[in-house]
Amino acid sequence: MDNNEIFVNVVGSGSFLPGAPIPADEVDRYLGELKEAPEKIRKWIARIKLLMKEMLEVEYYHYALDPITRKFTEDNVTMSVKASVEAIADAGMIPDDIDLIVYGSAHQDQMPTASVRIQEALGIEQCAEISVHANCTSAYKALLLGADLIRNGRYKTALVISSGISSSELVAEYYNQPLVKKEELFLRYFLSDGAAAIVLRAAAARSSGLFMEYNYIESIGGRKPSAMGNKRPAYFMNPREEFDLGYHHLAQMFQEELRENFHEPGGSVFLKGLKRMLAKYPADLDRLKYFQVNFPSKHISELIMDECAELGIDRKTLYSKMSAMGYIGPPMALLCLDKIRKEEKLETGDIILSFVTEVSKFMQAGYIIKKW
Repeated sequence: MDNNEIFVNVVGSGSFLPGAPIPADEVDRYLGELKEAPEKIRKWIARIKLLMKEMLEVEYYHYALDPITRKFTEDNVTMSVKASVEAIADAGMIPDDIDLIVYGSAHQDQMPTASVRIQEALGIEQCAEISVHANCTSAYKALLLGADLIRNGRYKTALVISSGISSSELVAEYYNQPLVKKEELFLRYFLSDGAAAIVLRAAAARSSGLFMEYNYIESIGGRKPSAMGNKRPAYFMNPREEFDLGYHHLAQMFQEELRENFHEPGGSVFLKGLKRMLAKYPADLDRLKYFQVNFPSKHISELIMDECAELGIDRKTLYSKMSAMGYIGPPMALLCLDKIRKEEKLETGDIILSFVTEVSKFMQAGYIIKKW
């Protein structure tokens, strides 16, 4: 072993969910009824939301939204700051101890970027910062950058953050309702808002605590169609034209079209990606304590667990908090780690494994953390 090797210690974590828990039956009251949508679409919504409730098994959601005033109570930056303050305190640090901020979100259209806004709000005069936008892999990529930049000696302490305020793209007021399509609406019944943050610190040796063992990213979408996204071009449109055309609507393929691109001969793209990760970064799966599958549906997660049985992954290791908060997107990967650190018992040698397949262009990512 290289005597100068630097290890990455997970020393702090925090999370933030806006507002009170919203019962599943009140989603439409908070997000707003789509009264101007075509009648055919409104009838479809009435049917699909009952099916989604049964399939997802989500009891509560969180929205950064006041249902009376229709005003947002938080944004991606304020939620990130609240999660970061908790994580920094949990690490026994102050904001000025942070050398590097890496922020990951599904997508962003704001200048200056979120990472420097978070830096300012935390009162950090000088640090390095990076913003990453890659749908549900963004949190994993932020974690990889934070860990690798510590491993190579460039920084000693990294604050890795992810946030998502999906409700801002799901409220009734956001849509050009006469143009809405089915694939633009079923997202309303599983996405939620929230943020999470992790503090990483350089260590000269692995001692008692959680250590980042490996980080992994890949894209397999070079020959697959985009299964999630909007119709915005790679330049700024006139906002009125964008609205009139409905190019701002977030859509996701579902049913047969998504299934065809997710499932391949020999297994799903998730299983094949996880196999590639474990081939490159072997882990003792007999010591796997928690397997965090970052999917928005309990039904899909359970199907994935059926596949993962061939790898020797026990179904009992599946770790999810979705029933109590909905799916908050990229931050879920960090939020679950926060919950594991604070609410679960880990023994020396236990492993935490997380993996995700996002469908905007079939990017995949994962991490392996071990208790030493």
